[in-house]
Amino acid sequence: MQAAQPRLPEPRLIVDHLSRSFGGRAVVDDVSLEVAAGQVTCLLGPSGCGKSTTLRMIAGVDRPDGGRILIDGAEVAGPGRHVPPEHRSVGLMFQDFALFPHLTVTENVAFGLKGDRAARMRRVDELLERVTLSGFGAKHPHQLSGGEQQRVALARALAPRPKVMLMDEPFSGLDNRLRDGIRDTTLDILKDEGTAVVLVTHEPDEAMRMADEIALMRGGRIVQSGAPYNVYNTPVDKAAAAFFSDINVIRGTSRGALTETPFGAFLTPGQEDGAAVDIVIRPQHLKIDFDRAGRGPNPTPQEGTPASGSVIRARYLGRESLVEFRMAFDGSTLTASVPGVFLPKPGTVLWLMIRRDRCFVFPAK
Repeated sequence: MQAAQPRLPEPRLIVDHLSRSFGGRAVVDDVSLEVAAGQVTCLLGPSGCGKSTTLRMIAGVDRPDGGRILIDGAEVAGPGRHVPPEHRSVGLMFQDFALFPHLTVTENVAFGLKGDRAARMRRVDELLERVTLSGFGAKHPHQLSGGEQQRVALARALAPRPKVMLMDEPFSGLDNRLRDGIRDTTLDILKDEGTAVVLVTHEPDEAMRMADEIALMRGGRIVQSGAPYNVYNTPVDKAAAAFFSDINVIRGTSRGALTETPFGAFLTPGQEDGAAVDIVIRPQHLKIDFDRAGRGPNPTPQEGTPASGSVIRARYLGRESLVEFRMAFDGSTLTASVPGVFLPKPGTVLWLMIRRDRCFVFPAK
């Protein structure tokens, strides 16, 4: 007799086929996601894609037109049901911190707490120590730096021990030098508290750094979701690839599941015969080689046939150099990135090769 499989815990947050329209236009269209305790899910997408509206519906400050929201298995929004925000066990963090300027740090953190004063002060002291602000309790928000205010906002949001934390661009107002450290501190505390986190951002780097799962949104819908590694390395379409980084696009025509290009033939299975296709590759996956009296390196199975181009410009960005080429075969431009310093002069002829295993093939649109 086969042993019973252990039952997985129910997701802390379930968003089930959520929809919302304004003026007849669907702003959120059939959005579903699940977030476990201690998990960070990022709603990633451009402005106007519906991510903040989704967050507001989870918070309870906006009502969905359709679908359901459940927290720990209890329905908080659905047909004929709307639990107000203060009864959903949801914490909120925004980019402006929203601290009360007339209250001290201690009073801000204790604002949403119930119970006797001694228990409330213990919770405040515990959280201020966790966000490394012990001794700051008597200060007012105007006496704090931006990073300190953000940590007070985190402590205040966590004080009532919410089951779900909703974060809307919470780090966008911080200096770049502070941002990474504060994000890491915030992430550690949220995971230790076992809070299910939904983070809204338009910055792919932030999503990649913080999320256990990314839900990429476009036009009110989730077009792709998964672990950051998978979403980045197996984009669902050209727009998804371009959202995470610069891309190069080589247009071709698929014939017999092959597309001939100046870089050699590419396998394009699943494309109709005669269909236009886009071969997409990121700048870091172009290989640069030197000119040998008008000849490039020999072709290889992995990197195909080299194609020549002349340098338009080269820029050093600190960790890498970006080199832009005008290609000899059609005058198009391709961009390659090189670790460290590589600054060839404009007009220099070099050869490019393309990693076959790093290319994406999509129908041309």
